[in-house]
Amino acid sequence: METHKRILGILFVITGAFQLIILTILSIFFSTIFSFALSQVDGDERMITETILGIVRFIPMFIIIFISIPSLIAGAGLLSKQKWAMILALIIGCLKLFSFPVGTALGIYTIWVYAEDQKQLNPS
Repeated sequence: METHKRILGILFVITGAFQLIILTILSIFFSTIFSFALSQVDGDERMITETILGIVRFIPMFIIIFISIPSLIAGAGLLSKQKWAMILALIIGCLKLFSFPVGTALGIYTIWVYAEDQKQLNPS
């Protein structure tokens, strides 16, 4: 079971880092696109565009703060064999279930590793 926890930790670090990089690039890209769009509009259109820009900037940062960074923390915790890491990994794995296909596979694997770990800790 320790091997599965190690693999899970590595996967969480890789997916968390990958999400962090991709979402940062997307955020910069959309900010650049919207800054050019803002220079082309005026009046009420400008206010609407600024509102949309605020929302578009918020979504990647929300995902980074609530999924990517905790994923990195859970992966590091699993690799250093911390007790709390498996519970954090389970929570993040459940959130990743909605990210098809890699997140779904990682979420299912996380749930399986957690269930097997609990079976070994508390045999019936």
